[in-house]
Amino acid sequence: MNVYRARPNSIPWPPLLLVLFGAAAIAAFAALPLPLVFHLSRLLGAVLILAGLAVDFWAMRSLQQAHTTILPHRGSNHLVTEGPFRFSRNPIYVANLLLLAGIGLATGNGWFIVVMPFDALAMHYLAVLREERHLLAQFGYRYENYCRKVRRWI
Repeated sequence: MNVYRARPNSIPWPPLLLVLFGAAAIAAFAALPLPLVFHLSRLLGAVLILAGLAVDFWAMRSLQQAHTTILPHRGSNHLVTEGPFRFSRNPIYVANLLLLAGIGLATGNGWFIVVMPFDALAMHYLAVLREERHLLAQFGYRYENYCRKVRRWI
């Protein structure tokens, strides 16, 4: 295996992107408010936040039980296909998007919804594609077979 694929990234992009786009939404709201006000938006936001956190913790627990890294910039030593990884190859990243949507709805800050697709695109190009190359190099046919069975996002 070459050094490039020994680990997918040198920077843990997904958590950094979550914080970056969250901060951008807060700053944008301070400069130009984009309020989200509709009946039950706070409740829906709370539900999305709880769902995002639940998926995050479930995925991290699955990775921990498989004795592989939770950090997105470290190399994987086990292919995890259990827990939420049965439904999505990137459940933590899906959870991050749920968190952005939930925070936006719970706080009434529409900028969180606006930045969501940009976060998804940045995660896709800076993390997901690199992680997929790493996992293909690391696990070969097993990973290809997993990709045929489970969607990338949802």
